[in-house]
Amino acid sequence: MSGHVDTVLVTGGAGYIGSHLVGRLLASGSRVRVLDNLTFGGHGLLPYLSHERFDFLHGDIRTKADVGEALDGVDKVVHLAAIVGDPACAQNPELAHEVNGLGSASLGELAVASGVKRFVFASTCSNYGRMGNTDTLVDETSPLKPVSLYAEHKVAFEKHLLAQGSDGFHPVILRFATAYGLSSRPRFDLTVNEFTRELTLKRKLEIYGQKFWRPYTHASDLAAACLMALEADTDIVSGQAFNVGDTRENFQKETLVQMIVRELGPGHDNVVYVHKDEDPRDYRVDFTKIQQALRFNLTRRVIDGIREIANAIKTGIVVDPDNEVYRNV
Repeated sequence: MSGHVDTVLVTGGAGYIGSHLVGRLLASGSRVRVLDNLTFGGHGLLPYLSHERFDFLHGDIRTKADVGEALDGVDKVVHLAAIVGDPACAQNPELAHEVNGLGSASLGELAVASGVKRFVFASTCSNYGRMGNTDTLVDETSPLKPVSLYAEHKVAFEKHLLAQGSDGFHPVILRFATAYGLSSRPRFDLTVNEFTRELTLKRKLEIYGQKFWRPYTHASDLAAACLMALEADTDIVSGQAFNVGDTRENFQKETLVQMIVRELGPGHDNVVYVHKDEDPRDYRVDFTKIQQALRFNLTRRVIDGIREIANAIKTGIVVDPDNEVYRNV
């Protein structure tokens, strides 16, 4: 007799991080079902369509019938589906409320009712908002101070999900650092990727909030953290929140620019720093907990992401990096 093979539902599995995660899950031996409304297309899933342990449902987390079908026979869930990022949520707050608020809450409740054992939620370090003193680091015990609609919904669903924890339902919160790097569903509206694109193409790059801190983690490593949260012993992860990243990968925007300019060389340094009273997020994050509890370590660092984005553009592999399909807004 063969042992039980977990079926994992990945909401938003066709997306920037989801397309990385699906490949890792299949390689681990899991059965994988993706629920995605294909807002940004499904190219990220093309390599997996013929895999015997892969199943795709074209649906929406706001539709209970779709969610009910997606959850049938599922052991574990990774919830990535969302209107992602502050700009996208600010542009369409009603949709953000429907998806990130109501849709997520309904998904969580239906997951409990259907007997899902573990539920991994992709949250964000943006929940920490703006620190009063960036000489210190925030960790999972620090107060959450969301300063955007995106983070407000993330914080609210974290609380909602954790409140449902029980002996049979084990929620895990992953607070992602700012993502970067290539994916089967590329994005060029993320800080590292956008800065690298602009300077690779020798464009003028305007930077605001150059002193503001953020942590950064490659999309592939964020996917790896999801897999670790699914596979770790229950007593280690159940009801826990983990910042996902590396303490050494906290950078100010101006430092990122300096790294990119050094990598690209002369002629790629048309940078102007401007003042705008926007985006007050400013935080440095400690990632000790996930390293100690899950033995999580990065496989790539920001400089690796800069190199792969620049290479993808220079070689022409990404034909039109300005295409709207590579943006969430």
